Amino acid sequence: MAIVVFDSGLGSLSIIKEIQKKTKCEIVYIADQKNFPYGKKSKLELIKIIRKTLEKINKTFKPEIIILASNTPSLLLGNKIPKNIIKVLPPLKKIANHSETNNVAILATQSVVNSTTINNYIKKNVSKKIKVFKINASPLVELVESGKYITKPKHTRQIIRKTLVKIFQTNKIDVATLSSTHLPFLLNFLRKEFPEIVFLNPACDVAEKVAKNLKITSRKNKITIFTTGNPKNFQNNLIRIGIKNKVNYFSL
Repeated sequence: MAIVVFDSGLGSLSIIKEIQKKTKCEIVYIADQKNFPYGKKSKLELIKIIRKTLEKINKTFKPEIIILASNTPSLLLGNKIPKNIIKVLPPLKKIANHSETNNVAILATQSVVNSTTINNYIKKNVSKKIKVFKINASPLVELVESGKYITKPKHTRQIIRKTLVKIFQTNKIDVATLSSTHLPFLLNFLRKEFPEIVFLNPACDVAEKVAKNLKITSRKNKITIFTTGNPKNFQNNLIRIGIKNKVNYFSL
């Protein structure tokens, strides 16, 4: 098996989409819906969940590459995650290339925004002249996982405005990182609401890293899908976004 990609739900698909642009490979995608959302879990809860999941993945699939496709545990667990695991982290070093106002935002989950870890990460990766605003985007993550961004576009726009308009306008933010892998699903909404803002997607960095390190490639892209939740419900959500692959159950 070449690659296993997992997070707490639909977020992994934003990473997989970018990987498949860069290389042809066989991917196992595991949506850990049993533990959704990672963004509201404590650090101790996340350590237990991620360790158990990695152990089961290695035992079951023996993959060449494992991608932890969630910013929350990638940031909060840091060195507690094995070095051979590819993590998804805010692309903060790219911010200086895009910002003219030096006022930027990280759209992340509640756990990340409230952590000291994100403050340390910002200090290490961003110049002091740049002001970084941390925004709790958990309401937006839930719009994606529930499928409401498809079935209720008007409601989606309202939640986006309520979450972002005031802080974006007040602080003249011109760059924002999508530091939850669920958020790229909302890019069309975000760009329409905020055409003057550059949204940075960390999935592009992950895809480049995978393409560089992947030894086993295929003639065509293949994906096998699992969920730790209800396969039928997840299948219905995937059909809404045009994915008809069978969903299998993965026990944790």
